[in-house]
This record gives sequence, structure tokens and C-alpha cells, in this order.
Amino acid sequence: MSVPRTYVSKIENEKACPTLGSLERLAGALRVRVSDLLTTGRTTEDDIRELSQDEFISELMPYMHRLNGVQWMSVLTQVRELTAMPRRSA
Repeated sequence: MSVPRTYVSKIENEKACPTLGSLERLAGALRVRVSDLLTTGRTTEDDIRELSQDEFISELMPYMHRLNGVQWMSVLTQVRELTAMPRRSA
């Protein structure tokens, strides 16, 4: 790819967002299409199934269909912030 290994590592660990040029070079090096690099092979149903197994999320599910778009975004933002912050122990 003609880039430092550390850059590739950052992309793999989601610490850097590759440029389109980098994606094209990576796809060429791996002999795949760029679109193959951007898909996970998972379906939305798989993601929903996995999320519903989480105790906290499963408790929220019955209420989610009652929310409007603004409320949905608010809940998603809160959940993202909760998962991004390290947990403090007492």
C-alpha cells in the first residue's frame, strides 16, 4: 500500500479513517473490491439479534417503538456516550 504499518494498524483498530485512495490501494493489495472492505457480512437482523441479548437493551426494546425521531436520536446519543466512557468503580 506504500503506507506505514502503523497507519494500517490504526485503520484496523478504528483509530484512523482511510482515504479513498488508501482504500483503493488496500483493496488492490488484498485483491478484493473496495466495497468488500466496507461491508461486514452481517445483516441488520444479526445486529438486532445480538443487541437484544444485552440485558439493558432488551429492557429498552418494548419502549423504543413509542419514540419519535428526536427521541430516538437522544436515546442513541446517550447510549453512545455511556459505551464510550470508561466505567468508574466505587
